[in-house]
Amino acid sequence: MVQLQKALDAIDEANTADPTLENGQPAALLYGQRMSSELGRLYPDAPDALKIAARGQHIERWILPRDTYPQGRTGYHAWRRDLAKHHAERVGTIMAEAGYDSPSIEAAERMLRKEGIKRHEDVQALENVICFVFLRYYFTAFAAKHPEEKVLGIVQKTAKKMSDDGRSWVLNEFELPEQLAAAFKS
Repeated sequence: MVQLQKALDAIDEANTADPTLENGQPAALLYGQRMSSELGRLYPDAPDALKIAARGQHIERWILPRDTYPQGRTGYHAWRRDLAKHHAERVGTIMAEAGYDSPSIEAAERMLRKEGIKRHEDVQALENVICFVFLRYYFTAFAAKHPEEKVLGIVQKTAKKMSDDGRSWVLNEFELPEQLAAAFKS
């Protein structure tokens, strides 16, 4: 438990430097807390590596701004890939400093790089939590800024990333218009 708290505290400390504020708090710090909260609710018996990966999902995200990459799909994918690599490396360093062993560090790094979605239970659990946090905290603001067809496309992509259980949980927890709910029906 001491190792876990040390790692979570280090992630939070790093994320307090986020210059973007949301609800008066650094956005990355708030996001990490939301990830931990949803993880605890959806996966109460999660191993430490998953708890740390969830908290560190957006660690120092602001240091690689989207606008420093080319516009369009290729630039977006390059940005996301570089972010995942940064998050994994940064969290791995924090875990090593907290005293975690190599297999635990490698597991968290794999989760953060999204290696094995649909194949590895822990990577899929992290993805389910990411989708829940998006739907619970960020979807409404996103939907208000974008045309209906883009919103529907994002919802469909979100649903595809989730496990069958994750999609079922969404249908049980959120009141979605039928067009959006259809994306979560297996």
